[in-house]
Amino acid sequence: MKKSSLLVTLPALALAGLLLSGCSMFRSTKAWETAKQESPLEIPPGMDTPPATAALVIPPSGAGQTQAAPVPGEISDAFVVSGDVDSTYQKVGQQLAATGSAGQVTSHDDASHSYMVNVVGGEAVAKKRGFFGRMFHHDKSASDTATHAVQVTVNPSGGSASEVRVRGDEGAVAKLIDALKKGMGS
Repeated sequence: MKKSSLLVTLPALALAGLLLSGCSMFRSTKAWETAKQESPLEIPPGMDTPPATAALVIPPSGAGQTQAAPVPGEISDAFVVSGDVDSTYQKVGQQLAATGSAGQVTSHDDASHSYMVNVVGGEAVAKKRGFFGRMFHHDKSASDTATHAVQVTVNPSGGSASEVRVRGDEGAVAKLIDALKKGMGS
C-alpha cells in the first residue's frame, strides 16, 4: 500500500504545482492592454520651419563659372585666400611677376580674373611601381625642362575670401601652387 500511495501522491503534487504555476497564464498582465494614448509632442512656435536666409542656400555645382571638360594629364588644384576677388587677383599678378622662377605670365584677362602662365619644369609625377619595378629600376623622377601652359583663375569663395585655382599639367600645377602659397602667406 505504501507503493500505491506514493505513486498517487507524487503525480498529484506535480499536477498541483503545474496548476498553481499556470494560473498566471490565464490572467492578463500585459502593459499594452492597459496603456492610454498620450498627446503628441508640440513644436515650439518659430521652430517649425528652418530659416531661409541667403547664407544657408547652397549654390548648384559649377554655378558662376564655366567648367571645361577634363583633359587627360591635366589636373586642377586650389587654395583659399582672405580678401575680395579684385585684390586677390592683383596679389596673384604681383606674385607671378615677382617669382619668375615659378613661371612666365603670357597673358591675363581682367574680366575673368585669370592668367595664362608658362611653367618651366615641375616634378614629373612618378607612377607607383610594383615589386619588380622597385627592385630593378632605381631611377628617381627628375624635373623635366619642358614648358607647360597653366591657367590661374581667381574666383569668389564666400563673403570675404577668394579661391585661387590653378589648372594644367600635374607637375607644373604643383610647382606653381607651392610658389603662390609661399609668396601669399597661405
